[in-house]
Amino acid sequence: MGLHPELLAALTKLGYEEPTPIQREAIGPLLQRRDVLGQAATGTGKTAAFALPLLHRLAKGERWGTKPRAIVLAPTRELAMQVSEAMHSYGSGLGLKVLPVFGGQPIFRQIKALERGVDVVVATPGRATDLIKRRSLDLQGVEMVVLDEADEMMDMGFQEDLEAILDTTPKSRQTVLFSATMPTRIERLARSHQDDPVRIRLAREETPEGEAPRVRQTAYVVARAHKAAALTRVLDQESPAAAIVFCRTRAEVDEVTQTLNGRGYTAEALHGGMDQTQRSRTIDRLRAGTTELLIATDVAARGLDIDTLSHVVNYDVPSSPETYVHRIGRVGRAGREGVAITFAQPREHRMLKAIERLTKQQIAVERVPTVADVRARRLDLTRAALRELLLQEDGLDAVRGVVEELADEFDVMDVAAAAVRLAQESQGGVPGDEEEIPDASLPRERRRDRDDRPGRGDRGERRERPDRPRREHAGGPDGETTRLFVGAGRAARIRPQDLVGAITGETSLSGRDIGAIQIHERFSLVEVPAGAADEVIAGLGGTHLKGKRPQVRRERY
Repeated sequence: MGLHPELLAALTKLGYEEPTPIQREAIGPLLQRRDVLGQAATGTGKTAAFALPLLHRLAKGERWGTKPRAIVLAPTRELAMQVSEAMHSYGSGLGLKVLPVFGGQPIFRQIKALERGVDVVVATPGRATDLIKRRSLDLQGVEMVVLDEADEMMDMGFQEDLEAILDTTPKSRQTVLFSATMPTRIERLARSHQDDPVRIRLAREETPEGEAPRVRQTAYVVARAHKAAALTRVLDQESPAAAIVFCRTRAEVDEVTQTLNGRGYTAEALHGGMDQTQRSRTIDRLRAGTTELLIATDVAARGLDIDTLSHVVNYDVPSSPETYVHRIGRVGRAGREGVAITFAQPREHRMLKAIERLTKQQIAVERVPTVADVRARRLDLTRAALRELLLQEDGLDAVRGVVEELADEFDVMDVAAAAVRLAQESQGGVPGDEEEIPDASLPRERRRDRDDRPGRGDRGERRERPDRPRREHAGGPDGETTRLFVGAGRAARIRPQDLVGAITGETSLSGRDIGAIQIHERFSLVEVPAGAADEVIAGLGGTHLKGKRPQVRRERY
């Protein structure tokens, strides 16, 4: 592909043999100094797709002064570190200096490193903006700008920062933009800041005829009040080697983590409220196998690539089908099999259909394991553990005397059965484990027959009135909307998906009913159907966003 000999030597040492599809499509145009607009998900090899041409260009050019010659922008600290480490590996023989800069590290140390001079800066938008304002990061010498995971940076509210950073770079720069999805706002950004870009879109990998998909996709329809119990039962059945459970909000991450640890799992939280040291240790423990479950938000888990990951669990149906595809792409890589599990509330059933239309794959809707299923699974695990212990024939002499003594008084089969029962009971359990979880996947008419009371049913789900169609209350025939003020914004790490998740979780609205969302520094503005404004104000006002209860009212013009 015409790459620098030192890059080829590094790739050979790393075991690379041939380019992935995104690398094959992108490297050529980038070496020709064309702008590129690429759509590719995590795990497709896009870091090398932009890093190799970038390093090749810098190795061929001449250095003037201490100003950086390229900048890569990434949404999270983890992804920024991952990109930086990859560049160090690829460019080990080129003598180029790559500096990662992000929050959670002393900024003055980063300022000193910039003063000494670097070739490439890999930064999160917030820290890059801060350094530019301090006049410590001068981008006037930049030859190439890369926006990695552009859609995620937009969702995090970094659009203004991205625009400002791009405006400080020379017009002659080469601009590379990669995004897992391609919404309208990404297209607008490309039109504003790219020059006739080469468009690359990777077609979804098709499963060869006659072969099963590498990712088994399953959904469980369950009322919110029973979701935590359903999660633990499904995890009992699946016994994942390592799993990520995705939640919508930081508060939900903490709640689910606490619930799982209380039920005997080894679960750890990962969200934006943790410092960098905590986050790194948590990820390392999952990779090492000392943690079974990682409970995370989308942003916190962005860019993670864990070889041992076997399961991805959506505790809520993702707000967009594209997000679902991005999440489950973390398993089933490199020929490995994976499992994707989604928990949907009854009113979210149609969101599963939207995902099926995008993926062109069916999601099997299964019933939540019963008490009998859980007992049978635990018995299977105990049987397997006993068989392994008996095959080893090691360490049994110390307890053999107990069995022989009891065998003089009781039948030896009864002694063995009692020992198995004790092993079963030692696995624990919590109140409610012996209660069956209601089947929420029944048609609504059949569920209504069980409880004709108005308002909320005994399972905690909001009930719809028979004489009031779902879509009618969501706006009215004229489509009139109302804009609401929410007293939390970027300073509180609020993202559009946080607001959508809170509104759909606390009201009868769906994501499709919610209009434009604007995230400002200290507040946010959300368009909702006029007829549902009071319901949203009451719902949001009674819940927590990022740990705090926000002020919610109609916007004052």
